[in-house]
Amino acid sequence: MGLVKTSLFSGLITIIRIASGFIANKIVAVYTGPGGVAILGAFSNFIALALTFANGAINNGVIKYTSEYKNKEYKQKLLISTSFRISVYCSAVLGPILILFAPFFSEWILANNIYTGAIRVLGCSIILYSLNSLFVSILNGRNQLKDYTLVNTLGSIIGLILTIVLVYFFNVHGALYALVLSQSIVFFVTFILITKSPWFSWSYFKLPLSKIIAKKLLGFTLMAIITAICVPVSQILLRNLVIDKVGINSAGYWQGMMRVSDGYLLLIVTSLSTYYLPRLSSLKKDNELKAEIFKGYKIILPTLLCGCMIIYFLRFFIIKLLYTPSFYEMESLFLWQLVGDFFKMAAWILSYLMVAKAMVKIFIVIEVIFNLSYIVLGFLFVHYFKLLGITYAFALNYFLYFLTMIFIFRKLLFNKYIKQ
Repeated sequence: MGLVKTSLFSGLITIIRIASGFIANKIVAVYTGPGGVAILGAFSNFIALALTFANGAINNGVIKYTSEYKNKEYKQKLLISTSFRISVYCSAVLGPILILFAPFFSEWILANNIYTGAIRVLGCSIILYSLNSLFVSILNGRNQLKDYTLVNTLGSIIGLILTIVLVYFFNVHGALYALVLSQSIVFFVTFILITKSPWFSWSYFKLPLSKIIAKKLLGFTLMAIITAICVPVSQILLRNLVIDKVGINSAGYWQGMMRVSDGYLLLIVTSLSTYYLPRLSSLKKDNELKAEIFKGYKIILPTLLCGCMIIYFLRFFIIKLLYTPSFYEMESLFLWQLVGDFFKMAAWILSYLMVAKAMVKIFIVIEVIFNLSYIVLGFLFVHYFKLLGITYAFALNYFLYFLTMIFIFRKLLFNKYIKQ
């Protein structure tokens, strides 16, 4: 299935995910204000970090090798069985840590120890979270697009329902519990879809852990762990900076802007993860890789540019629709955030190639450098430009990231005499 068909097919269902996320965000904004939105954003970062460690950070590796071993049944069984055991072992270690050290994590992430209950519930249910993530990666790698998009959509709808109910009764605490429980509940749906797949057999989970497969997954573990640490931690540090220098409401405006970005970029990110990663993993010849990348640029960047322009001109309407009048001050953040989003996606089209081809060392170096530069630029620009400086830092950082990606893959992109 090609990029256009994949994008069109997943697009309609992704819109449901976007709408669910925005409605949930609206509920949180109405009942908790900018401060609640900031707290919810911080907890989302923490969950992303916890989930990465809960399944050994193997998702991208599972997608790559599931696609690569599609016609090799024994290797598929080794991969799935090994991945399953890694997920269970890691969850068994992380769960008790979250439960025992919940007050510490609550104080560090949310600047208050009254949210320990949500973290302990996360610790108890992390095994379901982890296995759901693994099964979704398998669906992705096997190109079961209908099942893949259905699971993600149901997760969004369940999360929306839980958010509406729990925020109404428990305010900010309810929003945190909704985040924790939604993906754990959708695990049961994912499990049913997996067991009904034509290829499914319980024998896929009975083989012992393969050291060879585990070693192959280790490179993806390192890449995912670095991303999982760097991205949430950089956002936590910058959010705390904004709270300290400008105030918690300003942090809520920035978090609100980030939610807008994450929402409309979800369609592109879904297309990239659903189509590009398995596709690039399966291609061996440089000319095929080059053609695939340029096809992506021809389709994605013009679409993204139009989307950014529409969002900018409708920014007041978007704020009114998604938030409350108390969020109108975030209007000034749109321009440079959207500029940064454009260069971010332009860079990601190339950075997916690093993941697909297991370029572990260069990926880790780039990830660390540009998360550090984002923090440094954020501290510098917030000092001089207050809240607006955080979007200056974001735009400049991803522009430099895009230039770096072009430099790394310059031979593939511009060399006419490449491997056929």
